[in-house]
Amino acid sequence: MLLNVQNETSPLKTVVIGRPNSNGADPKLEETYDAKSYEQVKNGTYPKEEDIVTEMTALEQALKKHGVEVLKPDLIENCNQVFARDVAFVIDDKIIKASMISDRVAEQAAYNPIYEGIDPAKKIQLPEGARVEGGDVVLYNETIFVGTYTGMDFSNYKTARTNIQAVLALKELFPKKNIIPLELVKNDFDPRKGILHLDCTFMPVGNDKAIIYKNGFTSIDSYQLLVDFFGKDNVFEITNEEMYYMNSNIFSISPTVVVSEERFTRLNRHLTEEWGITVEAIPYHEISKMGGLLRCSTQPLVRG
Repeated sequence: MLLNVQNETSPLKTVVIGRPNSNGADPKLEETYDAKSYEQVKNGTYPKEEDIVTEMTALEQALKKHGVEVLKPDLIENCNQVFARDVAFVIDDKIIKASMISDRVAEQAAYNPIYEGIDPAKKIQLPEGARVEGGDVVLYNETIFVGTYTGMDFSNYKTARTNIQAVLALKELFPKKNIIPLELVKNDFDPRKGILHLDCTFMPVGNDKAIIYKNGFTSIDSYQLLVDFFGKDNVFEITNEEMYYMNSNIFSISPTVVVSEERFTRLNRHLTEEWGITVEAIPYHEISKMGGLLRCSTQPLVRG
């Protein structure tokens, strides 16, 4: 397999999506590792497996409708495998193995059969101490935006997933890329006050547009950098409530087609009416209760 992913929106050829079934028992409150799951377990509203299956089936159907090759990892019994983005991610022709939190390391082996056809020289493990997950790495051709947390209390946050060592490792791995770290606000218990991954507060769409939640960054300078980069007229700003429901975490099949959650009324209307993008609106509300949405569920391997 010849890997090729340079941005978030070029026509999608091959993608891995997570598995919706055999998720095991609902986590206990102390076993959750993101703020949204913490909230849902606490409130007794954690999603049921049958709803997860329904929603991921809708995602698979939307992808196949547009001719995308859909791959899946091996099934691990009693293991939540919904979010493929955190296992590994592709930049150009290289696949970088994520340094997952210990709660999720078991997921990685299930992807090995998919990766067997990839040139071993293109499989990258970042140096020890470099922490990164795919949700924090957003590609825009020669620019790579990386969501980070650089506080001394990094290890105290379950929601801190990507550190400055990973940024430095990516700069060494891709010396010709413009790599821009963006510091994210973290909160382990309130999903309205913290950002798990960069794609939960920012996402490019189309050829030159972006969805942004202004208050997801520790500094207003990061928000302004993105607005200046894309241009104010090319930015759709989401509210705190829209961020909570993960409006930025949609997934592009091409510059003109996205998969979005059917309840994202304001965003979907803007994408369609203002930016001329076709929206495949599907149910994905229950999966959002686990701290991720459409982009989190996907691992693109080839874009054309």
